[in-house]
Amino acid sequence: MKIGTNHNFHLTYCTNIHPGEEWSKVFANLKQYIPALKARLASEKSFGIGLRLADVATRELLQGNALAEFQSWLSEQDLYVFTLNGFPFGGFHWQVVKDQVYTPDWSKQERLDYTLRLVNILAQLLPSDMEGSISTLPLSYKPWFKGNQLFLASLTTSASLNIAQVVAQMARIKAETGKVLHIDLEPEPDGLIENAAEVVDYFQTHLLPIGGEYLAKHLGISQEAAEALLLEHVRVCYDTCHFAVEYENPVSVFKQFQAAGIQVGKIQISAALQVNIPTDIEQRRQVKQRLLPFAESTYLHQVIARDSNGRLHHYTDLEQALPDLEHTKASQWRIHFHVPIFIRDYQLFESTQDGISSVLDLLQKNPGCNHLEIETYTWEVLPQEMKLDLLASIQREYEWVLSKMLANSRPVQLISC
Repeated sequence: MKIGTNHNFHLTYCTNIHPGEEWSKVFANLKQYIPALKARLASEKSFGIGLRLADVATRELLQGNALAEFQSWLSEQDLYVFTLNGFPFGGFHWQVVKDQVYTPDWSKQERLDYTLRLVNILAQLLPSDMEGSISTLPLSYKPWFKGNQLFLASLTTSASLNIAQVVAQMARIKAETGKVLHIDLEPEPDGLIENAAEVVDYFQTHLLPIGGEYLAKHLGISQEAAEALLLEHVRVCYDTCHFAVEYENPVSVFKQFQAAGIQVGKIQISAALQVNIPTDIEQRRQVKQRLLPFAESTYLHQVIARDSNGRLHHYTDLEQALPDLEHTKASQWRIHFHVPIFIRDYQLFESTQDGISSVLDLLQKNPGCNHLEIETYTWEVLPQEMKLDLLASIQREYEWVLSKMLANSRPVQLISC
């Protein structure tokens, strides 16, 4: 939906929360949840969709009349698609995902082909007066490359060349249709680019020189013009959970990006778990017991511990961190587990909900990104006592965001497109 103050924001939720990789299952989920949600939140207004499409769904959607039928349904329901989630390539529910969510990475032809199909789909679905965003993985998974700098250098070169090919396609679409699409790299803990400094370094050291040389040669333009295309069509997906786990201040992050000419293309609104480590050993044991249900087997739940001096220690997953909890010297843990954004208190620990409020406030004071996507995808793997009716839970997420935007700024109104 569009929400307006002096600036317009598109607010949606990511449909990666619904199981199903094939297009028929994706479409069935959209039909089940989207109209009902629209009726509760914006019955008289156009309603935006944050669409997650697996590789198999992109192939099916581009066959026969599938895309035209989907467009007809969107029109009938007064819906629009403005952002896609192109991070998970394959299965994302009811199976062990863990580090396989990074495969194929950006060095692989399969990732390039998949993303080009996403670009093709979004170019056809996107309303003419909007920009379109596609979030994607942060190149690859950092632990795969420990101690192998040659392999890492080869990967970043291949990734930059593949991303440049996506930019070439987006530039052609802009020239033919006037539509601006961008691919948004999504930093996260243990991603090959996981924080602001690594994002800036990747752009300056790899993407702009390597991707720029490719575009200059293939489009017959200058290096400067090629780098300008890259900065227009390659942006950052700022996930509030991920940057919170990295202990990064949003004001500082946005300033670093702005100084480097890097745009934020999409804000994913999500919350991490935050644990203030007690000094008492018995209380630590209680916290450990409370955390055990969150150490589930489907997704990676990276942990970053911080001590009183600000030093950080990374764990690849919560199950690796828990044995250290009783004796850790850390004062706080932040855990990559997307918990409901409308809940702050989790008994013995809390969420990083305050960080979301800070980002929303910052956006309204210094608008630089208008794509907002709620991304709590863990409903199926939450501890049993936290599992609620899914439609009502999604509605509560929307209402929390709307209430925060109202509290942080001038009155927020729903407006038509």
